[in-house]
Amino acid sequence: MKTKLVKDLMIPLSEYATVSEDATLSDAVAALKKSQADFDQAKYRHRAILIIGADQQIVGKVNFHGILKALEPRYEDMFSDNGPMHMGFTRKYQKAIFESLKLWQDPLDKICEKAAQIKVKTFMATPKESEMIEPDSPLSEAIHQLVIGHHQSLLVTKDKRVVGVLRLTDAVEVVIDAITACHQ
Repeated sequence: MKTKLVKDLMIPLSEYATVSEDATLSDAVAALKKSQADFDQAKYRHRAILIIGADQQIVGKVNFHGILKALEPRYEDMFSDNGPMHMGFTRKYQKAIFESLKLWQDPLDKICEKAAQIKVKTFMATPKESEMIEPDSPLSEAIHQLVIGHHQSLLVTKDKRVVGVLRLTDAVEVVIDAITACHQ
């Protein structure tokens, strides 16, 4: 069997949701909804929006967690550069934090009004080197990066430009298909 490469599974950049870094959260969500509707593999919907800088390069990414955190700014007090502070906390303690900080107290429509004001550049995640991979890399290397980094996707880069996205769901699908084929 031929070794699968990242480029065999990646979603081309042209099929992914993108907005400029000056776009609002509302703009980003609209782009995500459109890309989900347009994408021909409806089995796995896109879960992120890529952010394009002034130089037309990808400068960031916004995922589902980023959208929710942006709508409730008090989450910033709970997160550090090292990750979420709730790691290892009991559900009871998490609930106490939720109640004491009065998170998500406003009606959803009032919270979502903020989406038209919030610029994506203020909360986007800047891609790290560990989230990037070359299109000619073997899928096994990509799987290793996905697992070690706990990433939902990797940005596929060629000549230092993002050309696509390799999603965890697509890599797992290949593995599941291989396991199923072995047992038939």
